[in-house]
Amino acid sequence: MRIVIQRVTRASVSVCGQVKGTIGKGLLILVGVEAGDKEDDVDWLVKKTVGLRIFSDAEGVMNLSVGQTGGEVLAISQFTLTASTRKGNRPSYVRAAGHELAVPLYESYCRKVGEMLGKKVEQGVFGADMQVELINDGPVTIIIDSRLRE
Repeated sequence: MRIVIQRVTRASVSVCGQVKGTIGKGLLILVGVEAGDKEDDVDWLVKKTVGLRIFSDAEGVMNLSVGQTGGEVLAISQFTLTASTRKGNRPSYVRAAGHELAVPLYESYCRKVGEMLGKKVEQGVFGADMQVELINDGPVTIIIDSRLRE
């Protein structure tokens, strides 16, 4: 699994002009699931997400996690994170997991992050054409790949 975490002052996701999820200060997370990913990938990424210290403390040092700041989370499925661009100019998505694997792992990730934070994780609509609006704070953008743990 691969996630892109963006620290935001606010973010929202809409489908067909209808807002499906919105947050204030917190994290916008794009979630890509690859074929072969498992629940232990979810668990590892959840711990990294919740523990990531990218919010400023009183001295202005990035030393606080989303939970410590009371921040919110918006997680959006995004199969294009699995793209291979090694050959040619057209990305290949053959590594992307099918719905039968991707949906349960994405939903598990959202549920577990919410449980660890003690609040609901806002979500997009899996597989939909979504419009995402955000104000990236910093900007701070972090990429984490569960296959690159070591």
